[in-house]
Amino acid sequence: MSTIDPEMAGAVVQPTALVIGAGFSKWAAGLPVAEGLFDFRITPIKATEQGLIDRLKAEKRGWDDDNRDGLAEQFIAHMLRKTNRTHRTVLWYVTRRLSEPFVASILGGRQTLMIDDSRSKTLLGVRRVQRFLQRIARSPISGIVTANYDLLLEYALGTQFFNYGTKGEILHGRGKNPMFPWQGAHPVLCGDLPIAKIHGSVSWTASTRYTDGRCGLRGDALVVPPHTEKSRPAVLQRTWQLAGSILRPSFKAIVFGFGFNSYDDQFLSLLAAGGRQLKAVLLIDVVPKVDAAQRLWPSAQITTCDPPPRGDRVIAAWIQSRYAEIHQ
Repeated sequence: MSTIDPEMAGAVVQPTALVIGAGFSKWAAGLPVAEGLFDFRITPIKATEQGLIDRLKAEKRGWDDDNRDGLAEQFIAHMLRKTNRTHRTVLWYVTRRLSEPFVASILGGRQTLMIDDSRSKTLLGVRRVQRFLQRIARSPISGIVTANYDLLLEYALGTQFFNYGTKGEILHGRGKNPMFPWQGAHPVLCGDLPIAKIHGSVSWTASTRYTDGRCGLRGDALVVPPHTEKSRPAVLQRTWQLAGSILRPSFKAIVFGFGFNSYDDQFLSLLAAGGRQLKAVLLIDVVPKVDAAQRLWPSAQITTCDPPPRGDRVIAAWIQSRYAEIHQ
C-alpha cells in the first residue's frame, strides 16, 4: 500500500509506525471504548447468550451500587478475580460485544464474517478504515501496532495485504464464500504489512488463528481485556517482539485513538523503548494526551489533530512533512 512521492526522489524516506487504540475503532465503527463497554447492545444468537447477558447485568448493577465512581476497567478486574464463572462471563461479554457489528447470516446460522467476505467491505466502518489507510500510505508504513482485538484492520486489508509477523502463515477456517465456505478455506496471509495485536484478537486462541471472529462469539478468544491489573501473557511474547520490530526502525509515528492509560504500563514501556528514534508523532484523537506522549518520546515533535474528516488537512500536511527524510 506504500507509495513514494516523485518529489522525494533522491531522499531516503524513513518508515512510519501506526499505533492504534480503542478510539480508532470507536471512530471507524462505533465500537465502544472501555467506559461504554457495558451498554449490553448485543442481539443474542441463542438462549444461552441471553442468560449470560442477564447474569452480567445483575453483577454490574450490584457492583455499581457499591462503587458509585468506579470505572469499567475496575469492574472487569473485579469479575476476573471473583470466580472462574464470572471470569469466563466477562471475557465472553467483552469479545462478544466487540464482535456484534460483524455478525451475519452464514449457512443458516449467525456467525462473524470471514476476513475476505465481500460483505465486510460494505460496512461503513470498514470503508472508513480503508480510506484512512489509503490516505496515510503515501508515507511508507513499517507496520501497525494495535491494542485492539476486533477485526476492522483485517476486514479493511484482506488476507492479501497483511500478516501477523510471518508472511505465508495459513489461517484456519472457512473461505470467503458464505454459500460454499470450503472453497478457499484456510487462506494464506500474503501481505507485506505486519500487524502486531499486542492484546490478542477475537480470531485467536492460544494455539490457533482463524479466518473469522468465532473465538469472540464462543468466549475463548486470546485477549487481554481492558482492566486495571493488566499483564502480558507469555503466549503473546512473539507478538510483542513483532511490535518492537515495527517501532524500532521508525522515525515517525501516527497514534490514533490511544488513551495512554497508566494501567497499560507494559505497553507504554514497549512504546517508549521501541520509539527512541522517533522524530515526529501525530496524535489523532478528540482529546489528545500530549503530555503523556511527550513523556514517552521526549525527542519527538508532537502534532495533534481531530480524526477524519475534520483532521484531514493536518494529516495530509504531516505526512508530506520533511521530518522523516534524510537526503543523500
